[in-house]
Amino acid sequence: MRKLFEDAKNEKFDCVVVKDFSRFGRDYIEVGYYLEQIFPFLGIRFISINDNYDSASYQGNTSDFEMNFKNLLYDLYSKDLSQKVKTALSTKKENGQYVSANAPFGYEKSMDDRHMLVICEDEAKVVQKIFSLTLQGLTSFQIAKKLNQENVSTPTEFKIRKGKTSRKPKGDKFYWNNSVICSILRNPVYAGDIQYSKTEKEQVGGRNIIKSKTEWKIIKNHHVPIITRKDFEKVQKNRGKGRSKGKEKESRHPLVGRTVCGCCKRSLRIKKGLNPYFTCHNRYVTGLEGCVNKVNVMFLEQVVLFRLEEYLEEQNLTEEAAYRYKDALIGKRTNLLQDMRQVKREYNKMKKEHYESYQLYSFGEQPEFNSLYANIEEKQKIIHKLQEQIFQIDEQINRAESDKFIMALDVELTSEILELYIDKIVIYDEEEIEISWKNVLQ
Repeated sequence: MRKLFEDAKNEKFDCVVVKDFSRFGRDYIEVGYYLEQIFPFLGIRFISINDNYDSASYQGNTSDFEMNFKNLLYDLYSKDLSQKVKTALSTKKENGQYVSANAPFGYEKSMDDRHMLVICEDEAKVVQKIFSLTLQGLTSFQIAKKLNQENVSTPTEFKIRKGKTSRKPKGDKFYWNNSVICSILRNPVYAGDIQYSKTEKEQVGGRNIIKSKTEWKIIKNHHVPIITRKDFEKVQKNRGKGRSKGKEKESRHPLVGRTVCGCCKRSLRIKKGLNPYFTCHNRYVTGLEGCVNKVNVMFLEQVVLFRLEEYLEEQNLTEEAAYRYKDALIGKRTNLLQDMRQVKREYNKMKKEHYESYQLYSFGEQPEFNSLYANIEEKQKIIHKLQEQIFQIDEQINRAESDKFIMALDVELTSEILELYIDKIVIYDEEEIEISWKNVLQ
């Protein structure tokens, strides 16, 4: 959908055709907003085959009422169906049935009962080895490196051999990494237990939100374990020691996610400090000597800016870059304003509930005062942070007023610039850096 609207803004098409309204969306308010506001503003014609709807013929006509009514029905149907499916799955889980589409590594679904797990011997041996090495004192990094050196098949390679997937590796092969090792070590399924109800959705089509661990549900001794409960619990006690807690989440560097190791083709990670640098995290587990060791962040920023300046001049895109960059900033500012309005609504609602609870308590109509002060304070912090981000974007927009802003010495490398023109940055070392450009002329 994001690609669709990006192409619409760039005037790559002038008509959208769908089977029916529900194929475009089932939130009737959002669908109506696009049909009545966004698409007409962009000059896009919208046709729904089964609904016999064509915006070129019915815009502003009484048929709009029928269209809105159908969208409302689609929305209600979607929510009703979602609730029924959710209730049915929840009942099956509570009755001890395994309902996930895929069996966890080390297990497979029983041929006699697809809601039951049975041990997959070849995969189980790898799981047992991982737990055994952990009990011997090896870290997840050391285990991943050892498995790679011994050419032990990864979970994905097992699936490929069994015809369950057809994925291809980013580099020359699939590698074990510490994240996979950690996910196996903390999964209670290997002790014979099934854990469920860990996430929930706020609304139909929304994102999954992780619940508090106290709300998670577990069925003990659901299936035959691969690891003894004693060994599993021993591993859990020793995991995560020395990990720092309570650190505030730091802002993401714009180059993170766009830099790739020239050797193993995996994404690079940033190491922060007095002299931050990019490094290939996988070299610790793959053992490949050609993986990136250190590339200074400030040096890389200057290289990318210099190459970007050259590219824009070669393609005669300097003036266009100013407009595209400014447009991206305005779009980001709009999104932040929407977020802030939502948070302010929640903030005002909490203040009202806090005050009403205090009144009821003070008049003796309520046994306890349900204070929301901590939540209100947290919302205030979020609002302040969003205001700061909007202020920073306003400054960037002001700097972008000049058509030559890309050339300015004080320009900062931003995610907006990278998103517009750079696909990825392949790094071998500080002497060899390749930039893959997006084809913005299409």
